[in-house]
Amino acid sequence: MKYVNGERSTVNGTRRAAMIFFLQCAMTSTPLAAQSSTGFPAAWKGVAEFFHAGLDREGVVGGSLWFLRGDSVLAREFHGAADLATGRRVDANTIFHWASITKTFTAIAIMQLRDRGRLTLDDPIVKYVPELTAVNNPHGSMEAITIRHLLSHSAGFRNPTWPWGGSQPWHPYEPTEWSQLVAMLPYTQILFPPGSKYSYSNPGIIFLGRVIEKLSGEDFEVYIDKNIFRPLGMSRSYFDLTPYHLLADRANNYEVREGRPAPNGLDFDTGITTSNGGLNAPLTDMAKYFGFLLGSGPGADGPVPVLKRSSLEEMWRPVLPAADSEAMGDSIALSFFVKHAEGATLVGHTGSQRGFRAFFYLHPETRTAMVAAFNTAAADERPGNHPDIGALREGIVSRVVKGVLPLFR
Repeated sequence: MKYVNGERSTVNGTRRAAMIFFLQCAMTSTPLAAQSSTGFPAAWKGVAEFFHAGLDREGVVGGSLWFLRGDSVLAREFHGAADLATGRRVDANTIFHWASITKTFTAIAIMQLRDRGRLTLDDPIVKYVPELTAVNNPHGSMEAITIRHLLSHSAGFRNPTWPWGGSQPWHPYEPTEWSQLVAMLPYTQILFPPGSKYSYSNPGIIFLGRVIEKLSGEDFEVYIDKNIFRPLGMSRSYFDLTPYHLLADRANNYEVREGRPAPNGLDFDTGITTSNGGLNAPLTDMAKYFGFLLGSGPGADGPVPVLKRSSLEEMWRPVLPAADSEAMGDSIALSFFVKHAEGATLVGHTGSQRGFRAFFYLHPETRTAMVAAFNTAAADERPGNHPDIGALREGIVSRVVKGVLPLFR
């Protein structure tokens, strides 16, 4: 991983951040001009200023924004606190929760199994998860629902994992055991003819996680660690509860109530929904993942790539139009969203859980990517409430697309 741009950071004055930056810059002898346009620093300055001013204005406790080309990090911004109680600042090692961005890892695992001949995308999901035969499908047989439908959020399952609320502090955050989901299946209905339209579904991705476990004979977390994290060098990435040796870098998360951020605690257990949204990682690790997606770095090529380039590109082909609050693009592909902005075609996903918010968008044409993570959200995200992470995200995307991407075409 190469870092080739001086960073603007709210923690540049600290000894730790300065040392990290010095060491990372020393790791490469590649001059900046060889990696990015000579106009990049000036163009990025406008993005950075919007990012920092926006987080201040919206009352976001902490966040980070990075821009990559291939496996080179050209710019990165750090803002505010990882944890208010201890005074820890956001830096390169800060571990954020990535929520639904986890789904892209689950989809890559499914494609790995496909490429190894273990399944086809048009296999019925009940072939691997026979418990789903208990679901009420007024539109036909459950045999008609395929792995492809689940990857494209077009199978007809509801959005939430739990079909009801739970506000008591002793309630589990998500179902903790597979048996709990199975018990709900006779009370689950397919809402529209499979494949006829897009509708975001968290349970659908959990069923794909079950397929991975069935075919690999390993827990979902173990499979992802062996077949994605390790080949990409993502040694500080994990699911759910934080290992002791990483606790010092774990970000807290906050929900703003009556204008004040209330901490949710460093950790929470996503239970049986891990394949749907359990990922935690620092941006240093996530940069390796996005480098791989852009075709660079470990795992992108060689005799045994993490996933063939053709398979990745297959995952980015639009399947259906997408238009709801969960759709951060114009179309759904295979677990990735495709977004058209100012003439650019972007591929990405967002994440939202507890007080964590995150997004990434790749621009395959220029092999660049933007990625951001925040540790604060509004307790009530109705229009007009703050922080408005959606407005921040769209403002960042617009400035990158209009001012930065043209430099790399």
